[in-house]
Amino acid sequence: MTDAFSTQVLDVHTGGQEVVLDITRHCESFLQEQAAGRDGLLNLFVPHATAGIALLETGAGSDDDLLESLRALLPPDNRWHHRHGTPGHGRDHVLPALVPPHATLPVVAGRLELGTWQSVCLVDTNVDNPDRRVRLSFLG
Repeated sequence: MTDAFSTQVLDVHTGGQEVVLDITRHCESFLQEQAAGRDGLLNLFVPHATAGIALLETGAGSDDDLLESLRALLPPDNRWHHRHGTPGHGRDHVLPALVPPHATLPVVAGRLELGTWQSVCLVDTNVDNPDRRVRLSFLG
């Protein structure tokens, strides 16, 4: 088997609000074009210091629960040493330590091998930067 590598950048507009954005369909679309029924790995990487990638159930309240939990762990106030932008923005720079800016997922027969309720999500608490990029890379 010859290993193949392909990559694509997904531009995402988060609307300037805290968001857990489901990007699963974008991942599936990319794999449909690039994986061609092969097994391999999908790597996602967010080249931003204030965003991350999470796997979780969406639509049943877990996305809101995640944002509320992050607000409790990382309050949007002026306690942070990193001080520029919107008040409390320093917490956004701590976010990637809790929600990493990357994920590597198995691909079987050209499809993401996710659990029943898992979705691939971009997590962004930085209201100062509504434009994000996610690099999708397939190796298989």
